[in-house]
Amino acid sequence: QQEYMQALVEDLTPEDMVEQPVPGVIMNHPAWLMSHLIVYFPVMTTMLEGGVPEDPIDHEHGRNSAPMPDANDYLPRDKLVERYMSLHEATARTFRSATPEILSMQTPIPRYIEKLPTIGHVTLHLMFKHEATHLGQLSAWRRAGGRPMVTP
Repeated sequence: QQEYMQALVEDLTPEDMVEQPVPGVIMNHPAWLMSHLIVYFPVMTTMLEGGVPEDPIDHEHGRNSAPMPDANDYLPRDKLVERYMSLHEATARTFRSATPEILSMQTPIPRYIEKLPTIGHVTLHLMFKHEATHLGQLSAWRRAGGRPMVTP
């Protein structure tokens, strides 16, 4: 997924990162999507290390946030890519070394407990479903703006 994310944004200008390609429709643009995904890597890493992360729901780029039209509200594309890649890799390393005991522990984020009862459930959801959903949104955003298709 790291290589796919890079390919999805490598041809974008700073202006493109916050573009809304469909008049009257607010889409999750690349700057928000990358900023949003970056929020969840430390959450996973903290849980996988046995810690208790803050619930990211109200983070400035968390679930309750919305894409902002000003590029200055986000890191520049290259910094977003750099941070995404380093945090993604750190989370993957931590996941690879997680013990079955850690993965089977109850999730420390109360609102996740019903649907994602263990740290393993949360991690798999965020690493695969959540990230893939947002990469799909980024692909759709590209196509809505007339950009060429990128394949993973």
